[in-house]
This record gives sequence, C-alpha cells and structure tokens, in this order.
Amino acid sequence: MAVPKKKTSKSKKNMRRSHHALAPNTYAECPECGEFVRPHHVCDACGYYNKKEIIVKEKPV
Repeated sequence: MAVPKKKTSKSKKNMRRSHHALAPNTYAECPECGEFVRPHHVCDACGYYNKKEIIVKEKPV
C-alpha cells in the first residue's frame, strides 16, 4: 500500500481545497411582483412560475 513520504503542509492542503468554498445563492427578480426568487422556483409572494399562475393566492385589498 502506498504511504506518503512527507507530511502535506498546511499551505499545500489549503491550496488544494481552495475550490471547495460554497458559492452564494443566486436570486432573480419575479416579473409579476418584483420579489427576489430562486431561479426555476415558484414565487412565494405571488405564486407565479414561467409567467403562469401556479398557486392561486388572494390579492390583498
């Protein structure tokens, strides 16, 4: 079985892991109400997705 000859330094280890960071969530503006929603998700505020009303919500008077 292969065994490393030298200890991997903190610098080398951290350079290898430099691409492991989490990316921030992306948001798009809902064309119907202007709220920020995740792409490809139904808007919680108005219930629209892809310019169609998916969830029927009562409009406040």
